[in-house]
Amino acid sequence: MSSPRMGSPMVAPRRPARDIIDAVVDNMCKNLEPLKYSTLAPSRYTVYLHASEFARLEGIIPILQEQTTRALTDELLKLNHGSRIRRWAGRLRRDSNPEIHNAAADWKVDFLADPDGDMEEGDLLIDSELILPARPELGVGERTRRITTVHAGPHTSTREQTVTRAETAATGAVVARIEYDDDAGHHAYEVLKDSITIGRGGIAYPVDVRIRSSPDVSREHARIRRDLKTGRFFLIDLSSLGTTLNGRHVPRGFDEVDGTKRENGAETALPDSARIGLADTIFLDFGANR
Repeated sequence: MSSPRMGSPMVAPRRPARDIIDAVVDNMCKNLEPLKYSTLAPSRYTVYLHASEFARLEGIIPILQEQTTRALTDELLKLNHGSRIRRWAGRLRRDSNPEIHNAAADWKVDFLADPDGDMEEGDLLIDSELILPARPELGVGERTRRITTVHAGPHTSTREQTVTRAETAATGAVVARIEYDDDAGHHAYEVLKDSITIGRGGIAYPVDVRIRSSPDVSREHARIRRDLKTGRFFLIDLSSLGTTLNGRHVPRGFDEVDGTKRENGAETALPDSARIGLADTIFLDFGANR
């Protein structure tokens, strides 16, 4: 058997299609929402592949979709079978193990090629979205929880984000203005929503204000939130290298829990006029309209 020649390029390993199916099922298990009488599983999944990987699998995408939805159904049956056994065993202890249901009538799984060219061959990114019920007694409207799982080589990372629908509804008026300079020049952004995200962006990181700069600025670097009741603004740091407000670092707005990035609720009041720094690289001038 001949050995690879010295200096020859390494060929990225292909990811077997069955591994992709297993990864979607694992993502589903990480995005379950227990209610009082049942547990919801997300029904919609978007799977991104490297362009060459997508081209290799494109001819069997319908079969891949069918077998992925079948695997999701089989996993629910398996989880519910265990829950039924635990419910029966726990009756005397009054334990509760709600049955797991698909949050919609059917599964929907889409396979797409990476549109930004950020992924390496063999990488895999899976998004699932679960619509959570409103909690009027807590003053919380309908929420969407998004779980993003990235498989890059031997490493897997998970990011969780929950957004309240009321915070993302357009107000119909300009509530603030942001001006900044990046590698693409000077920009002015009019804030029309009660929640905007700032960063370099990417397929796993949808942002409202997209920054063209070095990787020092995180793909999802910071969020600005407007409180609906008071009209006050708050700054949330979501970055790796930090966010400053008028030259001072603000507390990090997320924690790493069991390999999952979860927002922790930390936010800093934003004055009506402020200078926001992203990794001490890009600076944004923020001004609220009063």
